[in-house]
Amino acid sequence: MRTIRCAIYTRKSSDEGLEQDFNSLDAQREACAAYVLSQASEGWKLNPGFYDDGGLSGGTLERPALQKLLGDVREGRIDIIVVYKVDRLTRSLLDFAKLVEALDAADTSFVSVTQSFNTTTSMGRLTLNMLLSFAQFEREVTAERIRDKIAASKAKGMWMGGTPPLGYRPDGRSLAIVEDHAALIRDIFDRYRRLGNVRLVADSLLADGITTPCRVNGKGRSYGGCAFTRGQLYTILRNPIYAGRIPHKDKVWPGNHPAIIGQAMWDAVQAQLSDNVKGHRTTREANASLLAGLLVEPDGNPLIPVHTTREHRRYRYYVSKAHQHGTADPDTSALRLPAREIEQVVKQELTSLLADPIDLVARCGIAITPAMFERLTIGCEQLGVDLRRGSNAKLKALLHRIVVHRDRLDLVLSPSGLIELLKIEEPESVPGEVICKTRVRLTRSGRAIRLVHDNGCTITGDPYPTLLGLLVKGRRWWVELARGELDVAGLARRENVNPSYLTRVARLALLSPSVIEAILAGKTRTDLDGNRSLALVGRTSNWAEQQRLLIA
Repeated sequence: MRTIRCAIYTRKSSDEGLEQDFNSLDAQREACAAYVLSQASEGWKLNPGFYDDGGLSGGTLERPALQKLLGDVREGRIDIIVVYKVDRLTRSLLDFAKLVEALDAADTSFVSVTQSFNTTTSMGRLTLNMLLSFAQFEREVTAERIRDKIAASKAKGMWMGGTPPLGYRPDGRSLAIVEDHAALIRDIFDRYRRLGNVRLVADSLLADGITTPCRVNGKGRSYGGCAFTRGQLYTILRNPIYAGRIPHKDKVWPGNHPAIIGQAMWDAVQAQLSDNVKGHRTTREANASLLAGLLVEPDGNPLIPVHTTREHRRYRYYVSKAHQHGTADPDTSALRLPAREIEQVVKQELTSLLADPIDLVARCGIAITPAMFERLTIGCEQLGVDLRRGSNAKLKALLHRIVVHRDRLDLVLSPSGLIELLKIEEPESVPGEVICKTRVRLTRSGRAIRLVHDNGCTITGDPYPTLLGLLVKGRRWWVELARGELDVAGLARRENVNPSYLTRVARLALLSPSVIEAILAGKTRTDLDGNRSLALVGRTSNWAEQQRLLIA
C-alpha cells in the first residue's frame, strides 16, 4: 500500500492564550492527528513537521508556517494537508483559488476534519465556495466593526492603543504626560521656532548630545538612544497629539489627554512648517538642472540649461550662453549637450573618486591621521549616495566648475568644500582647487553632440532603438527565407519594401554573437545609425571584421 504523507496546518487569528500550556493550536493539531490516525488503514502517515501560525490573520497568505508548508508541497514532500476547518487555511476566496492552483500543480489535496465534502463533484465545490464566502464575510464584518469602534472612540477623544508618542505614556483610554520627555518635546518646538529649519534643529540636538530617550514597547523591546533624524522631528512637529488632540485619518478631534504644547506655539510652528515646505518646492523646481552654473567652455563662456518639448516629452540640454543669446562669433559652432548624459557622467566620476577616499584626499593635499580614517570612509560613502540621488547643494559645495573640452571634461574640485562636507579637521593650507580630468569626449552623432568614453561607448549605455528594430526584423525575415516558402521578391512584396533593402536587413542575422551582445548592451560605435550599420554589415561576413567595424 502506498504511503500517503500528511501534514497538519493550524492557525489562530489572535495571540491571546497562546502562552498557555494547551492552547487552540494544540487542540487543532490533536484533532487533526486523531483523524490521520483513523485513516492509517488507508496508508496515511503523519509527517513530524509542525506548521503553526499563531496570531496571524487568514486574510493573507504571507504567513511563515504556511509559506514553509507550500514550499514543502512544491518539493513533493506532502500528499495531503489536514486542517481543523477550511477557514484555518484561508478566509479569502481569491487566496483559496491560488492555493488550489498550487496544490493541483503539486498533485496535493487537503482535508478538513470537521467539514465533510467532496471537491471532485460540482456540488462539493459549491459547498466549499459557500463555506469560504461566509468565512470571508465574517472576517470583513469583524474588521468593519473594529474600524467603526475605533473611529467612534477617537471622536470622543480616547486613546485607542499603539505606541504612545514621545512625552506620553498610556493611561487607560487616555495618555499621561512623562514630564522628562515632555520637556524635550517643548525644547524641540522652541528650537524650531528659533532656528526655522528642521535640519538645523537636528544638528543642534546632535551638537548638544541630545538623543532619543530609551523606551520599552508593549512587547518588551527597548528602542531609542540614537540621534534624532529629520523624519522623526517632522513627525513630532506635525503631531496634533501634542496640542491635546486625537487624529483619525483626515480628521482631528479634541482629546481627553493633557496638551504638552500650547495652542499659540502649535499654530506658529504649523504656519512656519507650511511656509518652509512651499519654499523648498520652489527651490526644487528652480534647480531641476543639476549642473546649472557649473558648466563652462575652455574660454570661460558658461553653458546654461534649456529645454524643449516634443510630443508631450521634455528634453533638457546645456547650451553655450553666448549662442543662446546671439552674442557669439557666428563662425564658431554652438555647444549643445544632452543634460541627462552629462549629469550622469559627473555623478559617475565623482562617485568613482569618493570610492577611494585616501587617493581623493591626497589629490586635494589633505593629510589624514589614523583617527580620521573611519570618519573619512563613512563620510565619502554617504556623500557618494547623496550625489547619486542628485543632491544639488552637496554637488555645488564639492565642485567649483566643470570645464567642457572637446576631448575631455575637467572637474574642478573644491578641497575646502570637501573638508566641510566630510566634517574633518582642516589642515593649515590646502589648494584653492584641484583639477580631475575625465576620460570622456564629445562626438557628433548625426546633428547632435554626444558624450562618449574614450573607447567610443555612449555614457548611458542604452541600446540604439533603430538598430535594435532592424536586428529583430532581419532575424524574422531570415527565418522566413530559410523556410523556402517565399523568395526575396515575394517576401519584399508582402512586407512592402524594396528587395535590395530586405536583403541588406536580412544579412543582420549573420552578425557575430559578440556584436549582437554589444548592440543589446549599447556598446556599439556612437556614430552608427541604421543605414550606416546596414552598409558596414554588407561589407563582410567575417566575425572579426564585424567586431572591428561595429563595436566601440
